[in-house]
Amino acid sequence: MSDALNLPAEARDRAGKGASRALRRASRVPAVIYGGNEEPTTIHVEEKLLMKLLNTGHFMNSIVMIELGGKTLRTLPKDVAVHPVSDRPLHVDFLRLSKDAKIDVEVPVLFINEELSPGLKRGAVLNIVRHELHLICEADKIPAEVQIDVTGLDVGDSIHISHVTLPAGSTSAITDRDFTIATVVAPSALRRADAAAAEEVAE
Repeated sequence: MSDALNLPAEARDRAGKGASRALRRASRVPAVIYGGNEEPTTIHVEEKLLMKLLNTGHFMNSIVMIELGGKTLRTLPKDVAVHPVSDRPLHVDFLRLSKDAKIDVEVPVLFINEELSPGLKRGAVLNIVRHELHLICEADKIPAEVQIDVTGLDVGDSIHISHVTLPAGSTSAITDRDFTIATVVAPSALRRADAAAAEEVAE
């Protein structure tokens, strides 16, 4: 699981576009904490600290402990709005988490032991259909990644979700089909495999 991240925050006294612009000029980023059967809490955070967390690469899959007014709120980032030109963060949405909460997250897939795949050793290609898995996880057990072992896979073999051992506390959010995550294809078949994968994702 990704380690929890800490982010100091201050309460926002005023809402609206003008107040938000003033905060950004002061290198602060407006944000909101919602959920947990409580009223939304409007806050602002230091842009420099937020950028540091965003640059970890796992911000969206990490618990963020927001320090506000002497209390620590357990949250999960749900959305970050960024400037279309500068990529500076403009606003952040955080979901308030209870201790036993279950949440939907997109977790990246990491393929291991490619050198132990007979097909890949002969020049075949691992055609990745899904780079991330949509999982339902216990809030305190969000995996940083899901590792998939390709040992022994040959040309024509496929990896489906049923072949994957998910981390403890996680289940697939898609339960109505045994979807494909990746296939081992000969280079000449890669274009056909891409088309078939696109159709499956569309379904």
